[in-house]
Amino acid sequence: MNELKHMIYNCRKATFLIEKKQLTVLTLREKIELRIHLSGCSFCRLFQKQSIGINKMVYELFHQAVNREIRLDDDYKKKLQERIEEQLDKN
Repeated sequence: MNELKHMIYNCRKATFLIEKKQLTVLTLREKIELRIHLSGCSFCRLFQKQSIGINKMVYELFHQAVNREIRLDDDYKKKLQERIEEQLDKN
């Protein structure tokens, strides 16, 4: 009974398992422990929702940056070229 009580009230371990679950597969024991804990802890259920949302946003942010073409506008290119030429003329 003491072990069951420990599983139910251990939020620190539950948050660890929530994060671990998003990176890798949990063992059967970890899945059961997390499910038992989440059934009785509204704070950890909220943490899980927020964690999943944050991870999705970060994933999308990094994958959008890879797919996005970054271009310099012509005015910036012209000013940059002038600065380069000025520095070359100094030497």
